[in-house]
Amino acid sequence: MITISESAQAHFCDLLSKQEEGTNIRVFVVNPGRPNAECGVSYCPPDAVEDNDQLLPFNGFSAVVDAESAPFLQDAEIDYVQQELGSQLTLKAPNAKAQKVADDAPLIERVDYVIQSQINPQLAGHGGNVMISEITDDGVAILQFGGGCNGCSMVDVTLKDGIEKQLLESFPGELNGVRDITEHMRGEHSYY
Repeated sequence: MITISESAQAHFCDLLSKQEEGTNIRVFVVNPGRPNAECGVSYCPPDAVEDNDQLLPFNGFSAVVDAESAPFLQDAEIDYVQQELGSQLTLKAPNAKAQKVADDAPLIERVDYVIQSQINPQLAGHGGNVMISEITDDGVAILQFGGGCNGCSMVDVTLKDGIEKQLLESFPGELNGVRDITEHMRGEHSYY
């Protein structure tokens, strides 16, 4: 579920050596499965472990994961890098904003996962988002834009050169195109 590099494990062991005996780390996701999902790591004293928590053993400690966060921490990676100007602990959780779906899940669920986990985080920088409405019988994904994308003058470029290109590369032979059904109206929310 979670990969913790050797340098991060050593870092956690050093930090935990200064805590109450039996303290581990807790890895969690706040607002899992939502665009504003955030991941974190904290101390987890022995009396803070819940019955439905998962304990993942590592070198000298365990990572405690709550049941709600677990599916969103699939393929997560924690690393610790020391550099001249300081050190940095990084936590990458590609599935925090959208729960990973099975490879054999229906096409619309797999497309939605790519939109939620890869495309919407890019659009969020402009206050926008996109969601899938349907996939037609001839393999065209019908999308609806929202937020800052609704009324944006660059939506056609975003659709054809960005989203469509990425989705067709992700689903060769399954998707044949992408179409926008949004009635774009320029407003205060639109990104320029």
